[in-house]
Amino acid sequence: MSWLWALVIGGVAGWLAGAIMDSSRGGILFNIILGILGGVVGTWLFGLLNIFTADNIWGVLLTATVGAVVIIVIARLITGGKV
Repeated sequence: MSWLWALVIGGVAGWLAGAIMDSSRGGILFNIILGILGGVVGTWLFGLLNIFTADNIWGVLLTATVGAVVIIVIARLITGGKV
């Protein structure tokens, strides 16, 4: 069941990050992958800052969304803004 929640939260977080950053990429698979990778990056980043938000579903969603936004920003820096 935890994998199912990871996919759902990952999809929502990827979609939110794409909406926040006005990303031209789309699709549910891309959003899920972006959100799951965003969860990893967000957890690492928040850990560096001693911010712990993963106590509930909203904290996990926030962490994954922030991480996904960071991934989009880095991708835009690498590709020259084409993401």
